[in-house]
Amino acid sequence: MIKIISFTICPFVQRVTALLAAKKVPYEIDFISLKDKPQWFLDLSPTGQVPMLVTASGEALFESDAIVEYIDEISAPLEADLSPEQRAKDRAWSYQASKHYLVQCPAMRSADAETLKERSEKLAKAFEKAEKVLGQGPYFKGQHLSNVDIAWLPLLHRAAIIEENTGYDFIEGFTKVKAWQKAILASGLPQLSVAEDFDEKFKGFYLSEETYLGNMMLAKASSEQGQDQTQKSGCCG
Repeated sequence: MIKIISFTICPFVQRVTALLAAKKVPYEIDFISLKDKPQWFLDLSPTGQVPMLVTASGEALFESDAIVEYIDEISAPLEADLSPEQRAKDRAWSYQASKHYLVQCPAMRSADAETLKERSEKLAKAFEKAEKVLGQGPYFKGQHLSNVDIAWLPLLHRAAIIEENTGYDFIEGFTKVKAWQKAILASGLPQLSVAEDFDEKFKGFYLSEETYLGNMMLAKASSEQGQDQTQKSGCCG
């Protein structure tokens, strides 16, 4: 069985595990701390980065793009009979997503409103491109889930968590992307591709009191609590 070496909240890892989940390929997973990387991991990984996939024969593969291609080669494709041209286009659209993982991450860690606005505008360029080419859906290419959907899943999943907890929407105004996000969430793959403590660790890092979004979450929770108390008072007082 293949093994994935992971850091719990890494979007590059989630792209890999989401593809494995979509294809129902069994795998094991080991979580490591990026602040204290074990020596065995450093001995295997030329880059010291996750994800890393260890094959059944013990070969260590690195870089998420290469790992995704390997998974496609050892398992049935999500879509059959794609032309070379279409596969190339799918890789290109997948790259439009993965290259923005490291745009979204610092945006979520923004310390103030101005920084969040500036970084959100950079991230919005990716969603704007997708908005222009999305059709009737529910997925990127229509009725069937594809590798492109898997590549965009980490961005859309994280945007949903941020909106739910803070009210801030990274994809506000992108109607087709919002519908696409809803379909991706409804597929169940976001939940199947992360650890049980993902939400806790995600919030602990991106929605801490050190971040602007973290303080938005606290303000939202306080406001909702105040509304609940007002409603109870109005009903029973």
